[in-house]
Amino acid sequence: MSFERVAVLGLGKVGHLAAELLKDAGFSVTGIDARGLKDAPFPVKTLDVSDMAALRKGLEGQQAVLSCLPYHLNIDASTLAHEMGLHYFDLTEDVPTTNHIRKLAETSKGLMAPQCGLAPGFIGIIGADLASHFDKVRSLRLRVGALPQHPTGTLGYAFNWSPEGVVNEYLNDCEVIEDGQRKLVSAMEWVETIHIDGLQLEAFTTSGGLGTMCETYLGKIDNLDYKTMRFPGHVKLMNFFFHELLMRENRAEAGRILTNAKPPVDEDVVYVHAAAEGHIDGQLKRKEFVRAYYPIEVNGRARTAIAWTTSASVVAVIEMVRDGSLPAQGFLRQEDIPLSAYLRTRTGSLYDKSATGAGAR
Repeated sequence: MSFERVAVLGLGKVGHLAAELLKDAGFSVTGIDARGLKDAPFPVKTLDVSDMAALRKGLEGQQAVLSCLPYHLNIDASTLAHEMGLHYFDLTEDVPTTNHIRKLAETSKGLMAPQCGLAPGFIGIIGADLASHFDKVRSLRLRVGALPQHPTGTLGYAFNWSPEGVVNEYLNDCEVIEDGQRKLVSAMEWVETIHIDGLQLEAFTTSGGLGTMCETYLGKIDNLDYKTMRFPGHVKLMNFFFHELLMRENRAEAGRILTNAKPPVDEDVVYVHAAAEGHIDGQLKRKEFVRAYYPIEVNGRARTAIAWTTSASVVAVIEMVRDGSLPAQGFLRQEDIPLSAYLRTRTGSLYDKSATGAGAR
């Protein structure tokens, strides 16, 4: 079922850019935000997005919803979209939220598609594509790092992403497949060293990045994990902050302290490092996807790497649903999205056009 009317909930950097990219891709876009925004290139409704009665009225006449709201608002937003028979998309990495949406999808009239961001999202699409080349996969290692280009201090970080999301990723348990067994491991563990274009980074477990992949690949892949990449020394300091100083007991305050200390920067970079090993025609092989994404200009304005990569990821998926190359009903797993078709969409092509460094085409 083709559609054209999409409401975007939450018009921060990511939401506003996603709305612009949807408009550029031919959709009729309505933005919905609690703040009154002027000069947006699409209509904006100002209302309390946590008020479901008000939001229901604001969504009248829409065919799809993209939620760019904080993760804790997505359970209500997805429930409302389900009740109204709308397609639903979001960027969440929160596992309980995704489980709620999967349950809704069992009786949905439209498509329920959470986890359409960078990780989970784009990284899962890449991982599934790598795995598809092998007869038997012994390991699939997926890593993403959203970092300042010019880090300062021993933490080497800037909070260009939601502090709530980062804190949850650092503290919630992480699902993996290890030696054929699906299990949970602690966040900020399994530290390893990675080099991209001569730059040394460290990677460690964080929650949510695999989405539904452990369920999908259990019995098919021997070892599967997701890690976040940071500059060396970061994970030791964060373990000290959360566990020795007990900041894990006050997540909201932890996010406030960290954002105040390391505010967002305009010059950032997103590194993507995915590697699969296994057998092809009886021979042990390794395939990699390694890219660096920097800020780009969209509609005459500079956009940070984390903003455009996250926005482009979900908009490419919405394009594919509209055009009939993805299902229009039920639950969408990111690993079921074909990478080649994804990169051929108007918005998904940004990943090829804007890639630099190792592996760029």
